[in-house]
Amino acid sequence: MTARPETLPPATAPLPRGLFSRGPLAPLPLAPLPLWLALLVAAAAGPVLAAGFPSLSWWPLAFVGVGMILVTLRGRRAGTAALVGFVASLSFYLVLVHWTSLYLGPLPWIALATLESLFFAVGAMVITLAYRWIPRVWPSVLGRVGLLPVVVAGLWTAREAFVSVWPYGGFAWGRLAQSQSDSPFAPLVAWLGFSGLGFVMVLVVAVILECMRETRIAVSTRAIVAIGTVALVLAIPTWPATTSGSTRIAAVQGNGPAGYFDVRQPGDVLNSQVSATLPIVNQKVDMVVWPEGAADVDPTSNPEAAKVLDYLSQAMHAPIITGTITQRGGKVYNTSLLWEAGKGAVNYYDKIHPVPFGEYVPDRAFWRPFAPALIDLIGRDYTPGTRGNVFDVNGVKAGISICFDIADDQEVTDMARGGAQVILAQTNNADFGTTDENVQQLAIARLRAIETGRSLVNISTVGTSQIIDPNGRTIASIPAYKPGAMVASVPLGTTTTPADVFSRGIEYLVSGLGLAALMIAGATVARQRKATRGRAARN
Repeated sequence: MTARPETLPPATAPLPRGLFSRGPLAPLPLAPLPLWLALLVAAAAGPVLAAGFPSLSWWPLAFVGVGMILVTLRGRRAGTAALVGFVASLSFYLVLVHWTSLYLGPLPWIALATLESLFFAVGAMVITLAYRWIPRVWPSVLGRVGLLPVVVAGLWTAREAFVSVWPYGGFAWGRLAQSQSDSPFAPLVAWLGFSGLGFVMVLVVAVILECMRETRIAVSTRAIVAIGTVALVLAIPTWPATTSGSTRIAAVQGNGPAGYFDVRQPGDVLNSQVSATLPIVNQKVDMVVWPEGAADVDPTSNPEAAKVLDYLSQAMHAPIITGTITQRGGKVYNTSLLWEAGKGAVNYYDKIHPVPFGEYVPDRAFWRPFAPALIDLIGRDYTPGTRGNVFDVNGVKAGISICFDIADDQEVTDMARGGAQVILAQTNNADFGTTDENVQQLAIARLRAIETGRSLVNISTVGTSQIIDPNGRTIASIPAYKPGAMVASVPLGTTTTPADVFSRGIEYLVSGLGLAALMIAGATVARQRKATRGRAARN
């Protein structure tokens, strides 16, 4: 008995006159990789793609990884495409987010990678359908080299967009754009946002693959199209990040025992922050920025902690922006405070999207039986905030981001619309040790600075902390796991980037184009098959 070949049979009905075609054209033969080889290539594609992200940051490999995945999907049946996509995604996420296993063990790491891979499997299946249907409905060269890559890139973007917001607020880590913080493609994020940059990356790869495969045009023409596509993308100028004036910021990394499992007493993290701040107490600054959770004793309810902040704020003649945990109305919040000497907390922002299974357990009663020991480690559930994420700091508008907020497109859009001139990204990376998590988050922060045309202060309890200018360049930094302070005059952004203006519209547009074209093609193919069956019945 021989195994059924994966190759799909050619259409028996004549091909219709395509949208970009002057007449029917014979489709190029589909030549899918054997399933065993496709699975091997997919398993290798994940680590290659992950190598494009920090800490390796070999950004060209992100394009190679995408290409390897697309090659494995062409010509597959839907079921095997889902399997291949699942394997590629699993190998990618197991490498990219291995830091989730540092303290909690392999269960949450594997569970997260598996969940994301299930979504990727669905995305792989629809991309395979696009490779099958689009050339059949629009069989011209332009349909294959022009329209097909747009649809494939749009479907990839739609999958990324969906998993970034669902379930439980989604997991926006590992989007393709996040691999390009140090690449020549990074300036595109100011024009297109994260989703738009990811779309362009897949589009470039898909066009190159079609040019390699399209035998109906000369090799020289195909090379010109492939190289021209890359050149055209790189020729887009950097958005002019205009600034007006500056503000002098002190950002302090205390290197205190801020990890979940660190042995400490209440106030130890606060004391570490104070110790790292005292050496700069005589410097003239406009604001002092501390990390997420830097005041591990809530100064809004603890008089001693309040006195400490009052002293430093008065001594430095500047307000302090610090993270802490607050309780109001029986609810717990991950909060950033704007503290002024003698006035206390004059403004605050509560983290809008606490991390599921990290800062709270959604549907606790349902999930607890699966891993009671792990679920019970999360003893308190943070409540999502409802307040705006922009502070007025003595006339300077500062956008506030707490930890994984920086990966949330909507949070950044809200800052821009709220008039933020600078972004303060407070985080606590202590639970992830020396893994890649902190540099991956820093890469996202760097792209956010470019995307918004705003300087960004990425301040961590343990590092890596940096002040980044609106073009993504580092102004100042503190090494990881070293106490210290950065003091710098930071330019205030005044530009409004296209990414700010169009916000999620670019994401909706490219995703919608991909989904709409796929549905039209699917309906057309269904009509073709129905017509073919009708003719066969009459004959």
